[in-house]
Amino acid sequence: MRGTDPGLTAAELTLLGLLVEQPRHGYELEAVIADRGMREWTEVGFSSIYYLLTKLRERGLIEQLAGSAAAGDKRRKVFGATAEGRLACATGAEQAIAELHPLYPRVLVGLANQPAVDHDRLLDALERRARALAERIEQVARAEAAGPPAPGSGHAIFDYSLGQLRAEQAWLDRYRASLSGARRPGGEPTVAPYDIKKALKECYAPRNTAWAVVDVPPQQFLAVDGTGNPNTAPAHKAAVEALYSVAYTLKFATKHTEDGDFVVGPLEGLWWADDPEAFSSRAKDTWNWTMLISLPPWITEEMIEQARRTALAKKKHPAIAQVRRLALHEGPSAQLLHIGSYDDEAPALHRLHHEYLPANGLRPAAKHHEIYLGDPRRTAPEKLRTVVRQPVEPEPAG
Repeated sequence: MRGTDPGLTAAELTLLGLLVEQPRHGYELEAVIADRGMREWTEVGFSSIYYLLTKLRERGLIEQLAGSAAAGDKRRKVFGATAEGRLACATGAEQAIAELHPLYPRVLVGLANQPAVDHDRLLDALERRARALAERIEQVARAEAAGPPAPGSGHAIFDYSLGQLRAEQAWLDRYRASLSGARRPGGEPTVAPYDIKKALKECYAPRNTAWAVVDVPPQQFLAVDGTGNPNTAPAHKAAVEALYSVAYTLKFATKHTEDGDFVVGPLEGLWWADDPEAFSSRAKDTWNWTMLISLPPWITEEMIEQARRTALAKKKHPAIAQVRRLALHEGPSAQLLHIGSYDDEAPALHRLHHEYLPANGLRPAAKHHEIYLGDPRRTAPEKLRTVVRQPVEPEPAG
């Protein structure tokens, strides 16, 4: 069958793939589809699962396994892929990857008939689309953060979906700017969104991979506190999700204000432990942390509170209530760009505390700070880029 179109719909191929992976019954298929966030990129309703299973079975691509419920039995029927089904799955997947499939978005029909729409109503419609698009991006990002969509596929599925959504978002921003004469409300020319990585380039885009001192100006952040291993502690994952929920709510709320749009900054973290050697030894269960996302200087406490309430009402995520504003002025700080796995930072930290600081008459003045420029879900560990920072002060004389 390889090389011959198996004639499977996207929903049929999705279910067949799950049964190629391992035998499952209908309720288990529904649970896997929900847990993996598969409805973010395909349409398989619970009511249609058994209809699709029947179609696949009639074609000889799946079979009811021996020992599962017989006809009329209320016990759950377990299905598995046949040899023909495995071949059809491989062929269908290969063709779906290789071939371009035309899309016919309804937005194109709307744009073709745009002259019939009043200008102000057109702008309002595009505003609603922008809002829905931002919410969709956040939904997909949250689904991705919940775990990989399928064994072996990594995050390629969500990466593709987010890439498509962000490309449309960029197009929509350009189109709306062209319709408004590229001017803000009130006649002010538009400017590029505020980006902390560009505004504080020395602090967020260093090139030095050896320790050097920079002067970090005052900043404000969204912050959530916690303790424990960041790789395994549920509180850490919840904190990160809560930060991004509030940050994107703020971004959208301020996008068309006088101060303008901003790029949500990278995830950052303050780290400390009762025993400073806990970082060199990677005793992660003893670590304390405050996870951060930077904010533009014009964001107020009232704006943060409103965004927190809005995000909490939308997501019902308890950790959102823990999001707070944090002001920091780290001042002189030893800093470098670490390229590689987070666990490979230990030698650099050892050099900092046992060589660089003593040689320069310095000592730590505040908590260890890291800025995560790479996404560990989509970046190989050896290619991760992390700004590692330690605020410092002179050792007392004598």
